[in-house]
Order: sequence, then structure tokens, then C-alpha cells
Amino acid sequence: MKRIAIATLALAFAPAVLAQSKPTETISNPVASTARQMEERQSKNLIGAAEEMPADKYSYHPTPEQMSFAHLMVHVAEANNNWCARIAGEQPREMKLSESDSKDALTKAVKDSFAYCGQVLAKADDSGMGTAIALPGGRTVTRAAAFIYLVTGWADHYAAAAMYLRLNNLLPPSAQKEQAH
Repeated sequence: MKRIAIATLALAFAPAVLAQSKPTETISNPVASTARQMEERQSKNLIGAAEEMPADKYSYHPTPEQMSFAHLMVHVAEANNNWCARIAGEQPREMKLSESDSKDALTKAVKDSFAYCGQVLAKADDSGMGTAIALPGGRTVTRAAAFIYLVTGWADHYAAAAMYLRLNNLLPPSAQKEQAH
């Protein structure tokens, strides 16, 4: 009998719950807005990972085939600068980073790259999503693809960074209770 009562209550309130979960207004620039929201979270996670890894573990890589943690941080900074410049319609800035650079230098590069992306995304809108963007090697992608590659790259890079941290008995930023990302 209790099950029937609970099911009846659930059905009675389901329309109200569903109505509350529907957007009440249209969001202008949904792609750029979503990228901004994702940058807010992923910048904290990736910068936090760069800060969490001890300097003496920046050369760590789980297998000989995998890149070192330092190389991953170089890649994060370069990818951010590359994709955000393309989204802004600018030429990517030349970076002179190496995985042999210090933890401080690489962490700063990651922070700076997210600051640059934050500036670019703050001005970005959804106009011109179908516009072609030239890439090295003669390839082209749409501006929409650049947004997608940027945010999926953050997820990929953070997954790798989190794995490297855990393999070194360190808690990734998103798993730390006081920061709860």
C-alpha cells in the first residue's frame, strides 16, 4: 500500500517538478555562454592540478609511452592559447615552453593561458559559428568546432592530470572536499 501511495504522490508532483526544470527564458549565445561556464570550472581544476603536483613529480609519466606531467602542462597552455586565439580571430601567440621548465614556470603558463581564454570567451558570442578557421597544415574547421575542441580538450587534459595525481597518491582538485568542483 505504501508503494502505491508513494507512486501516486510522485505522479502528482512530476508535472510540477518537470515544469521547474524547464528553462524559463531563452539564453542568448548558448555556445559561448556554456564555454564560459566550463572555463570557470576547468581552469580551477587544471590550475589546481598544476599546483597540487609536487615539483619533483613533474617528470612523472605512468608508462614510457605517455607524456610527462610537465609535458601535459605545456600541452594545456599551448592548446588554450591556440584555440582561444583562433576563436578570437587572432594568430596564436608563440610560446617558448619546455617540459624541462620549472613547476613555477609551467603553472604560470597554464594560469596565463586560462586568463587569456577567459578574456577571449568574455567577448565571444555565437555569431559566425559556421565561419572557417585555418589551422596549420592547410586544414580548416568551423568556429563552432574550435569551441568544441577547446572544451573537450579541457576534459581530456584534466582526466589525464587527475590520473597522474592519483597515481602519485594525490587527490585531484575536483575530489577535494573543501573545494568541491
